[in-house]
Amino acid sequence: HMSGCEISSVHVGIAGGHIKGQNSLGIVAVKGREVDDDDVQRAIEASRAIAIPLDREILHTLPQNYVVDDQNGIRDPIGMSGVRLEAKVHIVTGASASVQNIVKSVNRVGLDIDDIVLEQLASSEAVLSTDEKDLGVVLLDIGGGTTDIAVFSDGSIKHTAVIPVGGNFITSDIATGLRTPLTEAEKIKLKYGCAFSPMIPKNEIIEVPSVGGREPREVTRQILGRIIEPRAEEILNMSYKEVIKSGYEDILAAGVVLTGGTSIMAGITELAEHVFNMPVRRGCPTGIGGLTDVVNSPMYATGVGLVIYGSKNVSKEDLKRFEMNVFGKTLHNIKKWFLEFF
Repeated sequence: HMSGCEISSVHVGIAGGHIKGQNSLGIVAVKGREVDDDDVQRAIEASRAIAIPLDREILHTLPQNYVVDDQNGIRDPIGMSGVRLEAKVHIVTGASASVQNIVKSVNRVGLDIDDIVLEQLASSEAVLSTDEKDLGVVLLDIGGGTTDIAVFSDGSIKHTAVIPVGGNFITSDIATGLRTPLTEAEKIKLKYGCAFSPMIPKNEIIEVPSVGGREPREVTRQILGRIIEPRAEEILNMSYKEVIKSGYEDILAAGVVLTGGTSIMAGITELAEHVFNMPVRRGCPTGIGGLTDVVNSPMYATGVGLVIYGSKNVSKEDLKRFEMNVFGKTLHNIKKWFLEFF
């Protein structure tokens, strides 16, 4: 409402420990002499014929590549000659109850849902380049409650996983270790936190509010670092094990891209380089105009990615009308909304 835009439907992100990813294969006979779009869709649909528990549902069927007869690694088989078509896909499933809760929550505020999108898939739209996806890259979206992982290679998603540990666990460790309220622990983490001990200045003192109205105490940033680093290293080690599980750890030429609110913390990229033994960068949203000064931060990667993902699935007329309304008339209001609420 503050942006001045009338919104009736949305794309929403989904994450959580209930999310599972698996690779599948669909095989069909080519109807004519050449592969056409109908053949491709039938092969993709055949790949969805997997055993799924009744309390789960398919969220995404993401094509990886195709095989026409004995020709492997084909990205676009349409127009090729052959009699047999195989579709290699990555299928993402989620708990039906979680999906239904999202739908109910959105519907209660008077909005319809256009699509429910895996959050790391949305984030990848905002922070990964085409070259990185081709060369091989790991996306780590380190949020508050979870760390979302996506492995890309040859231009497609190969592996997804969700680790039930995130930045909120670091905040909780600080609150416990320094005996300070959670709200103060979060402020300390954001202002003074560093995940890589060699980068922490020696003998720098910070003030820590106490619980129950007691006098504040002083501790060194090195003590804070000794609380933060083990948990951050645990998150990264668990993520690295998932990358090894994917089988792609040796061909990720583009390394690791960190995004999400926790990736802003000082020293996290350096610690990740130590754990993964790969180049690591912090991923900020790219390819957007007008609001770059507001949303150019890893914490907005999923939100911006959902906008980009949604824009690829609307008509040119609707997209043009949206751009006129949003970026032409209400840019000031949208900036104000972001700054006040984030």
